[in-house]
Amino acid sequence: MAGNLILIVPDKFKGTLSAGAAAEAIARGWRKARPEDRLILLPMSDGGDGFGEVMSGLLDAKLRTISAIDAAHRPCAAHWWWEPKTRTAIIESAKVIGLSMLPHKQFHPYTLDTAGLGAILPALAAAGATRCLAGIGGSATNDGGFGLARALGWEFLDRAGRPIEQWTALDKLARLRAPPRRRWFKQLRVAVDVRNRLLGPRGATRVYGPQKGLQPEDFAHAERCLGRLARVVRRQFGHDFAREPGAGAAGGLGFGMLAFLGARLEPGFELFARQAGLDRHLRQADLVITGEGSIDSSSLMGKGVGQIARQCRKLNIPCIALAGVLHGHPSVEPARPFTHTGALTELTSLQKAMAEPAYWLERLAQRVAAATRHS
Repeated sequence: MAGNLILIVPDKFKGTLSAGAAAEAIARGWRKARPEDRLILLPMSDGGDGFGEVMSGLLDAKLRTISAIDAAHRPCAAHWWWEPKTRTAIIESAKVIGLSMLPHKQFHPYTLDTAGLGAILPALAAAGATRCLAGIGGSATNDGGFGLARALGWEFLDRAGRPIEQWTALDKLARLRAPPRRRWFKQLRVAVDVRNRLLGPRGATRVYGPQKGLQPEDFAHAERCLGRLARVVRRQFGHDFAREPGAGAAGGLGFGMLAFLGARLEPGFELFARQAGLDRHLRQADLVITGEGSIDSSSLMGKGVGQIARQCRKLNIPCIALAGVLHGHPSVEPARPFTHTGALTELTSLQKAMAEPAYWLERLAQRVAAATRHS
């Protein structure tokens, strides 16, 4: 008997499995219970960790390595991807200035910046790239793109004309001096995984700063510095980039790439969906399986997993969500976004699930496949 067409489209299980590894584990488990089904694996990214791997797979871009510095200015080897036919470079902030690259709690965000990312952009242009796709989620920084801009030759000057060398001194900023070259690519599209603006209660500092080590007592000064930067940029450029959706992404790196590089910000999921032909895949599928490390109410607020569920609901396609941990069981919320949910913690402890995530995700997928065979 011919089986169903199953679309497997998970995001990363953060800190344990890439989106690709999660898709493979789900597929292995599903095949054990329902070998007659046809499976399409389509790992996704919303612009955060794993963006480079996912987008390079879709574009058939090849992995490259470049010498760089991380957010703490320590030497590192950074990954990027190159597709020569369209002269496209793909970069991922998490692979250069990512929080996961730093020892836990060893550096305060006041001492970190985005210079490492800015330093490699001219090298990508020199390699022939005229188009650049950048995923900026997962950064360790909260500098509004200050380090990135300085690495590209921008000068930040106080009232006496002295250069400002740390983003935490931006509250003294009086004016900017542009470098001779302000654009490095004909097209720079930046995938953002959040839509927050730069400043305010829902801005970069207060919402995402604590994940990076900012304490409540740091908020006022950090906000003052970024606020001053935003005002000077608005005065000199005639545009309030701080109010753009996504300007607060990656500690304000979204703002910096808008202001200093002429980038176009785009929701990472939408960029992935268009490049992957997601709508076509969904319309062909009999059932969709998505997932990520932790599913909670925030998963339904613009994140990839929630977007998949929303589109499946519009098309009347069953959608299963698998997670490491489920918080609040979204399946029982009024909107009922998922047909079925499952978590690794239903099978084992959180510690064991994190130690062997692929094994437990495979087992979970097998169990869900068997349970839904006749549903």
